[in-house]
Amino acid sequence: MLPLLIYLHGFRSSPQSWKARLLGEAMAARGLADAFVCPLLPDRPAEAIALAEELIRQARAAGRPVVLAGSSLGGYYATWLAEQHDLRAALINPAVAAPQSLATYLGPQTNMYSGEVFVFTTDHIAELEALHVPHITPSRYLLLVETGDEVLDYRQAVARYAGADQRVFPGGDHSFTRFPEIIPQLLEFAGIVDSHDAGGTPARKV
Repeated sequence: MLPLLIYLHGFRSSPQSWKARLLGEAMAARGLADAFVCPLLPDRPAEAIALAEELIRQARAAGRPVVLAGSSLGGYYATWLAEQHDLRAALINPAVAAPQSLATYLGPQTNMYSGEVFVFTTDHIAELEALHVPHITPSRYLLLVETGDEVLDYRQAVARYAGADQRVFPGGDHSFTRFPEIIPQLLEFAGIVDSHDAGGTPARKV
């Protein structure tokens, strides 16, 4: 059985994000829509993790393996989930130190897609701190970063995931501009397509 690919979106994002939609469309085009899910994550980190864990539990109960993909804050979540549940994860411009990088966002926040307003508090930060993983297993991860990320310093991710399969692309931005081109590589990593189907733009592999 093909793995279930669970995509975890970023802060103030949703399943309507550019990358989530492109990935879902790529899976559907291959006739694999039922092997992809992108849940709408609650703004509370503990609730977001609980939702992802329930999806993992359901997939495993059905005998289906699970692979994660996480963007930005979703990459921070994916790291904790991968280590806790013995999973592999593709990380796209991931938030390495989410409690610190999101500390400047305390107060009212608006979801970029739904327009829903929520208040980001110190309780959210505490829940993020509880998800910190001191030591990772490099072999679990595919790291995809662009050096032009204006929100997060890509060098922190390169250092954090040292020893992992890393693809470092010059330029770009936090949205990960090359995402359409690397989808085949992501799906190969997930075990959803064969290597001869994978391609994309060459990157510096470190």
